[in-house]
Amino acid sequence: MFIDKKPIRSEKIYYGRQWVDKNDIIAVDNVLTSDLITCGPKVKELKQYLADLTDSRHAVAVSNGTAALHCACIAAGIGPGDEVITTPLTFAASANCVLYCGGTPVFADVDPETYNIDPASIEARITEKTKAVIAVDFTGQAVKIQEIRDICTKHNLIFIEDAAHSIGTEYDGHPVGGLADMTCFSFHPVKTVTCGEGGAITTSNEDLYKKLVLAHTHGITHDEEEMEDAPHEGDWYYEQISLGYNYRLTDFQAALLLSQLSKLKQFRERRKEIVSRYNTAFGSIPELILQKEIPESDTCRHLYIIRLDLAKLTCTRRQFFDAMSAENVQCQVHYVPVYWFPYYRHLGYEKGLCPNAEKIYEGIMSIPLYPKMTDEDVEDVIHAVTKIVENYRR
Repeated sequence: MFIDKKPIRSEKIYYGRQWVDKNDIIAVDNVLTSDLITCGPKVKELKQYLADLTDSRHAVAVSNGTAALHCACIAAGIGPGDEVITTPLTFAASANCVLYCGGTPVFADVDPETYNIDPASIEARITEKTKAVIAVDFTGQAVKIQEIRDICTKHNLIFIEDAAHSIGTEYDGHPVGGLADMTCFSFHPVKTVTCGEGGAITTSNEDLYKKLVLAHTHGITHDEEEMEDAPHEGDWYYEQISLGYNYRLTDFQAALLLSQLSKLKQFRERRKEIVSRYNTAFGSIPELILQKEIPESDTCRHLYIIRLDLAKLTCTRRQFFDAMSAENVQCQVHYVPVYWFPYYRHLGYEKGLCPNAEKIYEGIMSIPLYPKMTDEDVEDVIHAVTKIVENYRR
């Protein structure tokens, strides 16, 4: 038995949390005391900032990451009878967005080392009904973008990159956001930057951009070139030309996000420092399997996952999880394979579709990773993991 004389930390540390500072609060306050708190200039400023940041021609700011995915599916023309290939190792929204449009999610397996969707598995699942691919940058690591682009070009498919985890990541020297037909971001509080909730879609395709704009704002346009009944009586006139949704972002959220984005480089560097420290500490522990990265991805990690080699431990994952919590280190598991959920089971999906994803799920656990962690916090997490491995080692 491992004898530990170090006291358990007094405050619980969670797997992720936001870092909102005085400048963020001032930015929000400035908008809240202005004339326009929604449909104003800050959203326009944010869209240009995101387009520039991602080397895209256009960005659309929306209310959350799920709305971003839904709008992307609408713009891609997904409808009944269409199939969209995605990964099961993701949050449910990556597949639900297809169902919103009446399409059918098709789950491709993941690479057993990177945990990202496997291009070979994508190609194997393409049928005459396939219309798009939603590839998820799991934990922040970019998918094999070039390989997936080549597959989509070959089969005339829309390539949607779910970059909810990966703002700040680069692929082959280019920022994530400008490499797929559409790229979707999330700004939930546990993500690298936040505005409470919020999301965005970036694209360089003019036709897709116009469809995204309509999808996120009721299908309404003020653009005379898009209207059927122009010329009109006055500036007050608008037309609804398609069925859309109210997925707009407020200006005070945009102000918060702009302030957060000004610290993206700082947040990215701190996340990379913590990841490096974890890799050094855990890389030589045989009971732990670490997620590998492709050389093309310069990753800004949203999540750090350890994978337990349960054959070398005398505990279950639940026991390890509870032991971490007893050390005041609160972990999480990302993710239950989407098609395991009862809703998908009732749609006819069954276990066994993606063996790699299912095997990976059995042992994974997300440990704390966020920029506000102190060096002492990082050492406490490392100590807790090491101590528990020692205690459960076969």
